[in-house]
Amino acid sequence: MSERLCSVGLDVGTTSTQLIVSELTIENRASAFSVPQMEIGERAVRYRSPVYFTPLLDESHVDGQKIREIVESEYRKAGISREDVDTGAIIITGETSRKENARRVLEALADLAGDFVVATAGPDLESVLAAKGAGATAYSLETGKPVVHMDIGGGTSNLSLIEDGRVTATGCLNVGGRLVKFDKTGAVTYRSAVLDGLCDWKPGQIPAPGEVEALTRTLTQALEMAAGLRPAGELLEILATREAGEAFCLPPGERVISFSGGVADCMEQDLPPLQFGDMGPALGRAIRESRLCRGAYRLGAETIRATVIGAGCHSTQLSGSTVFCQNVAFPLKNLPVVPVASPGDIRRELGKQDAQGIVAMAGKPSPSYREIVALAEEILAQTQPPLLLCLQEDMAKALGQALAARLPPQAPILCLDRVSASAGSYLDIGAPVSNVLPVVVKTLVLADNLTRNGKGTEQ
Repeated sequence: MSERLCSVGLDVGTTSTQLIVSELTIENRASAFSVPQMEIGERAVRYRSPVYFTPLLDESHVDGQKIREIVESEYRKAGISREDVDTGAIIITGETSRKENARRVLEALADLAGDFVVATAGPDLESVLAAKGAGATAYSLETGKPVVHMDIGGGTSNLSLIEDGRVTATGCLNVGGRLVKFDKTGAVTYRSAVLDGLCDWKPGQIPAPGEVEALTRTLTQALEMAAGLRPAGELLEILATREAGEAFCLPPGERVISFSGGVADCMEQDLPPLQFGDMGPALGRAIRESRLCRGAYRLGAETIRATVIGAGCHSTQLSGSTVFCQNVAFPLKNLPVVPVASPGDIRRELGKQDAQGIVAMAGKPSPSYREIVALAEEILAQTQPPLLLCLQEDMAKALGQALAARLPPQAPILCLDRVSASAGSYLDIGAPVSNVLPVVVKTLVLADNLTRNGKGTEQ
């Protein structure tokens, strides 16, 4: 018996805004005599919106009302309402995430997302979602080849290294086709501040012949450095985004280069330079002629839609099926993950949080009844309800029952397992489906500026 979830993906990017509606099928992959193992099986896209130019009030303010109108219109075209939405993600990416009112836009859209859609941004998650949405992770898994995936949009390039189908490193560079905008005459109407030191064009100025192409070649060199195809230099440090921290820089080695994003659509077409009023066509041409395309390379199965496909189809994971829950109102959103090495660390680590956090522990493989009771008593010696626990080992139901037996019946308790979450992450947890809980692990850059370089971690 399988169940289906309606998932929405919305990507509000530097250049474009788009939405998809997909259907996720939850299946039990365990045998009839085993503990249920619920997994997401088929991920089918049921509706794709047109690609809209992201509406702006001015260069510092996203037009939240216009975006809301787009979403409402696309819901009607897709034949869904907010009550139909079970899961998914709203992603504000690239330059748009730096607009002064980006947080307000997220908040304005969240109420259209039903009870459980994530509102989030951040280069780690974007890189992973783009790699999955473009089919780069599936390609690596099928072929066994390491892949460097580059999702090149209007404001940033989200990068990921994929090995055996898993994202093992992520990064983000200020390389994008819409960092400079032009009017129909070729005069500059906007230049992003991230290009300070690389070009000094002012609004109204028409770059000299060849200058735009020279800038796109420089930006492409940074991508070559990140992929290990050119020695790393100061340029890479200059263009690394503040959110990603250290510049993404791989050692030389044989690997397939994979591309997605709006600029990827410009790579194999000879488009007029001002087709979109930006550098996108010139940047696509520079990449096509660079070292990035001299070896093995591929365009993603999805290009401009890679991130939104990832958001709609690949942002959600499932907990184990032996969860315990009592007196908890779902959805739970933006729970800070509080990792502890042992129960004795819980009070100290929870004390560092300004809001209710979820304690992440390894747990014990195949624990005895005495071990579960001892663990429950150690936890209660450190903290009191509400108790929110996330374990890696399959023991959440037994631990929850042991905790409940020692607390009043009205005590809120949540124990889930088979979810791996690290410091600096947040969890969104939805209502139970087929005895499991839908979970999204995320990083909220707009809220707390918490990101990492992603070494060895897959969202």
